[in-house]
Amino acid sequence: MPDSSSPLPDLDLRLVRYFTAVAEHQNFSRAADALHLAQPSLSRQIQHLERVVGARLLERTPRGSRLTAAGEAFLLQAQELLRSADRATAHARAAAEPTTLTVGYIGNLSVTPAVLELRRRHPEADVRTEYLLWHEPHAALLDHRVDVALARPPFPDDTLDVTVLYEEPRVLVVPVGHRLAGRASVTLADFADEPLVRFSEARWDAFWRIDPRPDGRPAPDGPLVEETMQRFELVASGQALSIAPPGAPSTWFREDLTSVPIAGIAPTQVVIATRPGDRVPRVREFRDIAVHRLTARRTPPP
Repeated sequence: MPDSSSPLPDLDLRLVRYFTAVAEHQNFSRAADALHLAQPSLSRQIQHLERVVGARLLERTPRGSRLTAAGEAFLLQAQELLRSADRATAHARAAAEPTTLTVGYIGNLSVTPAVLELRRRHPEADVRTEYLLWHEPHAALLDHRVDVALARPPFPDDTLDVTVLYEEPRVLVVPVGHRLAGRASVTLADFADEPLVRFSEARWDAFWRIDPRPDGRPAPDGPLVEETMQRFELVASGQALSIAPPGAPSTWFREDLTSVPIAGIAPTQVVIATRPGDRVPRVREFRDIAVHRLTARRTPPP
């Protein structure tokens, strides 16, 4: 083993990718096929990586290969290293293409007025738009898939720069024949025992189910969904209710659903999110345009 006081070796990212492929496939032969390498060559590359690292990372078994304790410890950091390298490459490419800006947006939110204004000011710029699923803005920004996003928080962590455009009251989506349909408003107590559609992202799930409730009780669990449209079908079929932004059922042309404002809870927000300290040209200008053009299209709720 190398002396702990000696300088750490430089890692070849190509070898790190080879290692993660073997760890994923748990088989040298399948990993070699996926990497388009000959298996003996892949084995030599992994052995070289192990010499550089100074520890045995993989061991062969009758069924393929498995990680050693050192390999398991190395894998987590190796995956993060590769993600960081990919982000660095994407960031460099974005900086090398100063006339391109990609604007992401979710659900029924429209970025069109702001996009058209930026295109009018800079006809030479390539301003693109990309639809994102409800849980994608955070990852899409950090992975440089988009440069700015019109979205609704909360996000998985606090790593984004966020500018609030406006607030909207949250509503309860129910079938048209539900006992609460047609009410002027409802409170949490009115549907305290009704199951609510769940979401896979923890912060989003907690916010949109109000979980836990103010009295500390957990919100009743409903079915888990990955995509917005799924929840409306579950509500329409009577399997659960859902808390949503205003206008959600009509936005998706659902005549079998209706919504009721929820009194006594915090509103949702519509925000412009960007990467912290981003140097992509036009990001700050687009944000300023959005604050003026997109906020002006809204009227504050009563």
